Amino acid sequence: MHAVILAGGKGVRLRPYTTALPKPLVPIGDQHAILEIVLRQLSSAGFTSVTLAIGHLGHIIRAYVGDGEQWGLKVDYATEESPLGTIGPLLNLRDQLPETFLVMNGDILTDLDYADVLTSHRASGSPLTIATYARQVRIDFGVLTTDESKVVAFTEKPSMDYRVSMGVYGLSRDTLANYTAGLPLGFDELVLDLLRDGTPPHAYAFDGYWLDIGRPDDYDRANAEFTTHRSLLLKGA
Repeated sequence: MHAVILAGGKGVRLRPYTTALPKPLVPIGDQHAILEIVLRQLSSAGFTSVTLAIGHLGHIIRAYVGDGEQWGLKVDYATEESPLGTIGPLLNLRDQLPETFLVMNGDILTDLDYADVLTSHRASGSPLTIATYARQVRIDFGVLTTDESKVVAFTEKPSMDYRVSMGVYGLSRDTLANYTAGLPLGFDELVLDLLRDGTPPHAYAFDGYWLDIGRPDDYDRANAEFTTHRSLLLKGA
């Protein structure tokens, strides 16, 4: 099984931590970087090869990860000369990728079964599988429904339930066939194109542990929770 890890972003929302380090290498706990945890998990799940899509401070990621041998993986690299979005880096790799593969952000902490996501994707026959997580959004205001100048309904501080993308996808190589290599392509564009074409993505629902290390508050939470969740995230380590 093969995975592509997207690790080329600048991590602007996580500054100042990412001033000198790429976001996937910020430390979690006393011993591990986020990317190291992800690579250990992929290896434990049976993945044998990984492509790291790198850009900002990519040379540091190369120096840290090397060829992946220490995790029992074969790691190669794809370098973004300019930002290509979430899916864009895959277009340059299209001819080198297997028929189906995993795509994921390099800055998430989760006990998601990566191998099962890919297995589910293959079984679904869908062009894209999206790992999803339930999130509740609370509105801190009274919400009014209006009809012209009249208030016709009122809800005090409602909560809304959504399923959000976890940043982990199963993807088929053929799904990328009609896009031009070298041009930016976002995950949002791909999903909207699939919906328009009547080939909707498959949803893989997950309700375990998931944390997207996107902001300083998220990073602080990850460090605070890591000791408690270490055995969950690094089984057997």
